[in-house]
Amino acid sequence: MTYYIYILYSACFDKFYIGQSSDVAKRLHLHNTDDKNTFTSKYRPWELKAVFKVGENRGDALKIERFIKRQKSKSLLIQLIDPNFEPDGRLAQLVRVPRGTIRG
Repeated sequence: MTYYIYILYSACFDKFYIGQSSDVAKRLHLHNTDDKNTFTSKYRPWELKAVFKVGENRGDALKIERFIKRQKSKSLLIQLIDPNFEPDGRLAQLVRVPRGTIRG
């Protein structure tokens, strides 16, 4: 199974969210429709801004997700959604998934 890191954006609230999943389209749908009271339920609707392939290991996806979240950096997220940005360092293993490949 392939795991991905994804970045969502709520234009209504100017908020970003980062997550990991093996099924990004399904997760996007859940973020926008799930009945549970969660962080993402408060800032709907969410738009998918970027998706990166991490690999076959969910542990790697979780580590990268936690690393990005710990940065608490909106500027990093803005860099990551820029299609011309090339991840390096701790994020070098991320492979950008072309827009339109993931539907949601």
